[in-house]
Amino acid sequence: MYKKLIKKAEQAKSKSYSPYSNFRVGAAIMTNKGNIYDGANIESASFSLTICAERTALFSAILNKEKKFTAIALTSDMNDFISPCGACRQVLYEHCGGDIDVLMTNKKLETKTVKLKELLPFSFGKDFKEK
Repeated sequence: MYKKLIKKAEQAKSKSYSPYSNFRVGAAIMTNKGNIYDGANIESASFSLTICAERTALFSAILNKEKKFTAIALTSDMNDFISPCGACRQVLYEHCGGDIDVLMTNKKLETKTVKLKELLPFSFGKDFKEK
């Protein structure tokens, strides 16, 4: 079902700018209309200014006026499955909600799929209200 999405994420990985860590990450996010936007991590010598592939893909989609998303795929050169960092989980949750599918792949492109809400329980978002 998500083969095309994973392929786009794998292709995006080649666009990574990661001269400091050599940790290439590609991501591709799918809208509810089936449109796909890709992204790669882009590093800065000041690591806190680095942007992850997931946010690059998401922000590209948002710039194209997309607002509803169904899935995001992540690829890297790791033997283990790659998951979004905490910052990406928070940003994805705010813009995509907890029901988006997160496709985590390993070096062999084997896939593990989870809902974002599984990766970020007790999330803090725009709907959070003090009781």
